[in-house]
Amino acid sequence: MNLPARTRAAAPATDQPSRPRAALPALCLTQITGWGIVYYAFPVLNPQITAVTDWSPAATTAAFSAALLLSALCGIRVGRILDARGPRTVMTAGSALATLALIVIATAPSLPVFIAGWLLAGPAMAATFYQPAFAAVTRWWAPDHVRALTVVTLAGGLASTVFAPLTAQLSGHLTWRGTYLVLAGILAAITIPAHALALRAPWPPAPRTAAGAPHTTTAVARSPVFWLLATALTLSSFAMYAVVVTLVPLLLHRGFSTAQAAWLLGLGGAGQTLGRTLYAALARRTSPAVRTTTLIGLGGLTTAALAVIPGPYALLAALSVLAGTVRGNLTLLQATAITDRWGTTHYGRLSGLLAAPATTASALAPFAGTALAAPLGGYPHLFAVLALISAGAALIAWRTAPPTGPGP
Repeated sequence: MNLPARTRAAAPATDQPSRPRAALPALCLTQITGWGIVYYAFPVLNPQITAVTDWSPAATTAAFSAALLLSALCGIRVGRILDARGPRTVMTAGSALATLALIVIATAPSLPVFIAGWLLAGPAMAATFYQPAFAAVTRWWAPDHVRALTVVTLAGGLASTVFAPLTAQLSGHLTWRGTYLVLAGILAAITIPAHALALRAPWPPAPRTAAGAPHTTTAVARSPVFWLLATALTLSSFAMYAVVVTLVPLLLHRGFSTAQAAWLLGLGGAGQTLGRTLYAALARRTSPAVRTTTLIGLGGLTTAALAVIPGPYALLAALSVLAGTVRGNLTLLQATAITDRWGTTHYGRLSGLLAAPATTASALAPFAGTALAAPLGGYPHLFAVLALISAGAALIAWRTAPPTGPGP
C-alpha cells in the first residue's frame, strides 16, 4: 500500500540524512531499563512498602498514578522541545531526573516526601519513555520508521520480563529502600551515558509541510480528525488498561487460582510481543482509519469474549494471547497515528498532544475499573461495559481518515 499523500509529501526531497547507528540499540536498551525500573518495579515493591511503612496502598498507588498524570501533561512540552532540538538533551536530563526521583522515593521519611519523589518521576517519564524515543526514531528513520518503531517497542516489551523478576530477587535480600537505591544506580549507569553518547547525531530539519496541509500544530490540533482520533484512542486506552488490571480479579471470581490468573496475564504480555511483530505487515495492507477501527474493534471483541466465556482454561489462555496481540498493535498504532495523517513535521508536539488524554485515561483506569465493578454487579458486567466503550471508540475511529488535499 502506498503511503498517504501527507506522509509522502512530508518526506525530505533530498537523500536521507545519516542515521545514527548507535541510536536504535541504545534506545532499545534504555526503554527496557527505564520502563523496567521506573514503572514495573513499583507494583512488585508496593506490597512491601505498605507493609513496612504502614502507608495505605491507596495512597502509594495514588502517588504512582499522579506521576503518570503529570507525565501526560509534561509530554506536550517535551514534544515541542523534541521537534526543535532533538532527543539527546531531553532524554539525558530525563534519565538524571529519574535517578534523582528514585533516590527521593527510596529515602523518603514520610508519605509526603514519597509522593514528592513520584511527582519528580512524572516529568522524567515524559522525557524518557516511549514518546521521546518514538519522536527520535520517526525523525531519523522516516519514511522507514515503522520497522524501527517496531524494534523499539519489542525491546520495551521485555522490560517487565527482565526487571520484575530482578526487582523481586533484590527485594528478597534487601529492604524496599535498598532495592530502589540499587535500581537507581542501574538506571543511572545505563541510561544517562546511553542517551548522552548515542543520540549525538545531527537533528534533521523538519520536513516541509505538504501544500494544502495545515501548517501549524494548532491548526492540526483543532481539526475534527485530530479530535476524533484523540477521543477514540483515549476511550480505547481506558478500556484496555482497565481490562489488564481487572483480569486477575475476574478470573479469581470464576474460581481460578492466583497462579492460573497470573499465567493468563503473562500470556497477554507474550501476545503483545507477537502483535508488534505483525504491525508492519498490517500497516502495508490497510489504510489508517481502517487499521485504527479494526484494532480497537478487535480489542472490544476480546473484552466481550472474556466477559461471557467462563472457560475452559485453554480457551481463556487463547483469548488472553489474542487480547495481548491487539494491545501490542495498538501501541504501534498510536506511535504512527500522526505520521499516517500529517507527516513527521510536527511529530513531537502532536504526538504529545495526542498521547496526553490517552495516558491520563490509562492512569485512571485501574482505580475506575476496580471502583465500577461492584456497582455494575461484578467483573463480568464490568468487562461487558468496557467492551461497549471499545465499540464506541471503534465507531469514532472510522472517521479518522487522513485529511485530503492537493499534493506537493
